[in-house]
Amino acid sequence: MRCFEATQVVGKVRKARALGMILGLGLMAAGSVTAGAAQELAEEKATTLSVVEGLKGDILHMSMALWDFSELALLETQSAEYLAAFLEAEGFSVERGVADMPTAFVATFGAGEPVIGVLAEFDALPSIGNAKVPRREPREDGHPHGQGCGHNLFGAGSVGAAVAIKRTIEAHGLSGTVKLYGTPAEETVVGKVYMAKAGVFDDADAVLDWHPGLETGVRNQAGQAMNNFEVEFFGQAAHSAADPWNGRSALDAVEMMNYGANMLREHVRPTTRIHYVIPSAGEAPNVVPEYARVWYYVRDTARVRVEGYYDRLLKIAEGAALATATEHKVTLLTGVHAMLLNRPLQEAMQENLEAVGGPEFTEEDQEFAKELQRFLGVEEKGLDVEPKPLKSEPEPPGGGSTDVAEVSWITPVVSLRVTTAAAGIPWHSWAASASHGTEGSVEGAVVAAKVLALTGVDLLINPELLRAAKAYFDEETEGKPYVSPVPADQKPPMPRKGG
Repeated sequence: MRCFEATQVVGKVRKARALGMILGLGLMAAGSVTAGAAQELAEEKATTLSVVEGLKGDILHMSMALWDFSELALLETQSAEYLAAFLEAEGFSVERGVADMPTAFVATFGAGEPVIGVLAEFDALPSIGNAKVPRREPREDGHPHGQGCGHNLFGAGSVGAAVAIKRTIEAHGLSGTVKLYGTPAEETVVGKVYMAKAGVFDDADAVLDWHPGLETGVRNQAGQAMNNFEVEFFGQAAHSAADPWNGRSALDAVEMMNYGANMLREHVRPTTRIHYVIPSAGEAPNVVPEYARVWYYVRDTARVRVEGYYDRLLKIAEGAALATATEHKVTLLTGVHAMLLNRPLQEAMQENLEAVGGPEFTEEDQEFAKELQRFLGVEEKGLDVEPKPLKSEPEPPGGGSTDVAEVSWITPVVSLRVTTAAAGIPWHSWAASASHGTEGSVEGAVVAAKVLALTGVDLLINPELLRAAKAYFDEETEGKPYVSPVPADQKPPMPRKGG
C-alpha cells in the first residue's frame, strides 16, 4: 500500500475517537445529548455541529437566493457579492476580484497555522432554467438559466461550513485560519485554474470541497484531465452564388478540422474523449463566411495524453487552414489535471459522514422526486439517502473534469458528494435545476456543511491527521511543484459579448 506509515497514523487517530464520536453524534441528532455522550464527543466538534444546526435557516436562504440569481460563469455578480457580504458580516475579511476575475473572492478568519480552506461555487448553466415543479415548466420570472449542477447549494453549504469552523475557533481559542474560496466559473472549468495559477491556494494546508449529486459519499475517483480550447478561422467574404471564387470560407475550415478530429477518434485510447460545438458559423447562406469558430474539449485520465492529443488537434487545425487558404488562431482557454486523491483525508471525512448520516428527506421530498422520475420515464426510486462506503481502492474515473483538481496538486484536498436530487435524472438539466430550487434539496447542503466543518475541525485539533495528509500528498506528487496547464501570462477568458 502506498504511504503505509501515513495511513497508519490516521488509523490511530480514527480508532482513538471513532466509537465515542459516532455514539455522541447519534444522540445529538436525536436531540437528547446526555452528559456522558457529550464527554465522548470532542468538545470542539460538538460546538461545530451545534453551530451548523443554528445555521440551517441561513443555508436555506443562501441556497434559494443563489437559485433565484442563477448567473452564468464569470457573470455571477449578485451571487458572489451575496456570499461575500454574508461572510463579511460574520467577521471574515474579504478580498474581492482575485486572480483578475471580478466574481472571485477569498474570505479569511483567524491567524497562523494550519490554514484550512473551503471551496465554494455558485455559477449556473445556460438555458436550463425551470420552475420548482416536477415537470418541464419555465420560471415565472422568465429567467432562462438554472442550477442544473446545484451550485446554489454548493455555495451555501460551504459558507455554512466555513462559518462553523470560524465559530469553533472562537469558542475554543484554537490556533489556525479558515479561508472560504469563492470560486466562479466551474462550469467552464476556469475559476480555480486561474486562481491556482495566481497562487491563491499556495498557503493552504488542506482544502475541503463538496458537490451536490444523486448519491452521498466521499469522492474516490479522479475524473479526467482536460484541455478546453477554441480555434478561430479567418477567411474572405463573397457572394455565395455570384462570385464564390472570390471567397475563402472560414466555415469550410471548421468543417475540415472537425472531419479530421472525427477521423482521429478511431485512433485514441478508450479513456479519451473529444467533443466540440460551433459557436460561430456564418450569418447567411448567401455570404461566404469570413469568420467561424469551433470550441473543443479533449479529455483523458492522464494529463500527458491530453497534451499529446491536443498537439494532434492543433496540427489538424493547421491543416484545415492550409487546405482552405484561411488563417487560424488557437486559444487555450483552460486546462486541468485529473484529481489527486488523498487517502488520509478521505478516511477522516468518511468517518464524519458516517457519524452525521445522509440527508433526512421528508415524504413530501420523496414524492416530488418520484413525480419527477415519472415525468422523465425513469425508475421511481425517489432520493438516495444512505451514505456509500469508502472502497479500499480508487474507483474507475468518470467522464467529467473539474477545476478542483488543480487545487489538489497544490495542497491536500478531499471532496464529498451529497444527494440533492432524484436518482436517475439527467444531470446538468432542467430537472436538476428544478430539484435544486426546492427546500428539501437544502438538506443535502446542511449535511455537507456538517461533514466539511467536522473534517476542518479535525485538522485543527488533530495535528497527526494533517501530517498524514501532507505525507501522502508529498509521496503522490514526488515533491514536484505544481505547473498550471495554461500559459503563465494568460488572463482569464471573460465571456464574449453577444456569445
